[in-house]
Amino acid sequence: MNSVNTDPQYNESQLFTVRLWAEDLGNARTEWRGQIQHVTSGETRYFRAWPTLIAMLLAMLPNPDTRSATDDT
Repeated sequence: MNSVNTDPQYNESQLFTVRLWAEDLGNARTEWRGQIQHVTSGETRYFRAWPTLIAMLLAMLPNPDTRSATDDT
């Protein structure tokens, strides 16, 4: 049995883990903090704001313009 998945969509997919926690700031204030990790490379970044999370995800994704012409089928 061949365990390699040759489905192009699967081969182009990226896997991330996102961890969120509430950070106690004192004076009854809390703030959401987070960590994003690219599973295959291990690259890890931390964030404090949702727009930063989106920017980090986009920066960690491979550039779609570098795909070969045969990938567009």
